[in-house]
This record gives sequence, structure tokens and C-alpha cells, in this order.
Amino acid sequence: MIRLVCIDVDGTLVGSSGVVHPDVWRAAERARAAGIRLAICSGRPAFGVTGDYARRLDADGWHIFQNGASVVHLPTGRSLSARLAPETVAMLVDRAHRARRLLELYTDHDYAFESPSAAATERALAHAALLGVPFDPRPFASLRGAVVRAQWLVPHAELDAVVAEPHPGLEVSPSTSPAMPDTRFVNLTPAGVDKGSAVRAVAAEYGLPLAEVMFVGDGWNDAAAMRLVGCPVAMANAEPEARLAARRCVAHVDEGGLVEALELALAA
Repeated sequence: MIRLVCIDVDGTLVGSSGVVHPDVWRAAERARAAGIRLAICSGRPAFGVTGDYARRLDADGWHIFQNGASVVHLPTGRSLSARLAPETVAMLVDRAHRARRLLELYTDHDYAFESPSAAATERALAHAALLGVPFDPRPFASLRGAVVRAQWLVPHAELDAVVAEPHPGLEVSPSTSPAMPDTRFVNLTPAGVDKGSAVRAVAAEYGLPLAEVMFVGDGWNDAAAMRLVGCPVAMANAEPEARLAARRCVAHVDEGGLVEALELALAA
């Protein structure tokens, strides 16, 4: 029996069109009608269009954002979020300035970025559109509240070098989005905090064993959660790390893969 389905966003819920297909919403409604909880489990923040996705999937439930660093109960606002140490944030900001690289810093409900170059500005503009928020470059120092996640946005060619850099006290999890195919997102969360730790926390809040949880994903950053749950499902467009962690594989995100996964949950 599957009683909770955790759903990645980019490459799983949202494909190359940048929107959720109506068939997915219909499948989600059938799952909720059958008593299955649905939870966003994304590297994206809880605000903007992703918050809308969470409310439409399960307005009364727990959802996971910021690659596991932000875990929020929608109806009450209760948070299980983990913060980055101030000295870690200062180190990342200094590195961003020195490397002239695009860095985003996030709290539970806001984010800030500076644009170090014309190329970075274009990338940040595309990402703001993807998140469904205004494009608003501003100093990192203007961000109020605890920083729960940082994120590098880099071209594919720079990924290996960025991942190889020292990130003491941090989990480093690259991800992708079909809507921004020229960009790699390098998620940075506190050590021990990832989608796996967050799925474990949400299952505990619902009183469910992990054996009754399905995770549907496509990225490197999904693999930690997929290795924990009873039913890990990879999209056909999944990266190798997610494929290796999966027990089932469904169709491509643009060909109804998530609908197929939800039908599997209903049939379990």
C-alpha cells in the first residue's frame, strides 16, 4: 500500500513546457480521493508558483522545499526547516564575489541574488520566471531571516569544478530543469539535510512507515530520498543516480510519466 507520494518538480511534475499537464492534476485528484497524501519534494522554494503547486496537490499537508532544508505544513505554517551557519553564508558570498558566479540565498519565504555579469543576469532572469517571482537583484545583506539554502547557477561546463570545490558543513546536490536546459543548479544545504532527511521527517509527521512511501524523481538530488522509501520511481528522463536508486521506471516527463507513477500508487 502506498499512502504518501513525494513528487519532485523540475523534470517530474513540470516538463519542458514549464507548466503542469492537466492529466497530472486529474491523476493527483484521483490519488487524493483515494486517501493518498501528496507532497512536493523540490529544490525550489515554497513561494511563487511552486507554493501554488503544493496547495493544489495537497492544501492540508506537509511539503518539502529547498532540497529538504525547508519543510512546511501549509495550513498552519509550522516549519521543520534547518538554517545555514552565518559563517558558511559569508564564505559562499565571498566566493561568489571572487569568482563572479551567480549565487542565490534563500530563507523559507524570500530569496536574494546579485548579478555579477551579463551572462549571470540572463540566467537569473530566466530562473525568476521559472519560479514565478519578480526579477529583483539586490544585495545579499538585504535578506532578512535565517538562510536555509544556497544555490549556485552555472553552465554545464562548470559543474564538475564547482562541485569539487570545498563546501565544509554542506550537502552538495546538483539538479536540472528541462525549462532551463543550459543551467545546472548546485543546491547547498546544511550537512545531513537533503530530500532524504526531509521525506523521513514528513513520513514521521504522518505516522507512516517509509515502506508505504513512493518517491517520484529524476535528479541526482532525488536519489537520497529514493534510497529510503519503499517505492522509488524514476522518470525516463532521469539522471543516472536516480535510475540506480529506483525500482520502477515510468515514461518521460513530457509523455505522462508522473500520471503513470500515480496510477501505480493507486494500484498498489
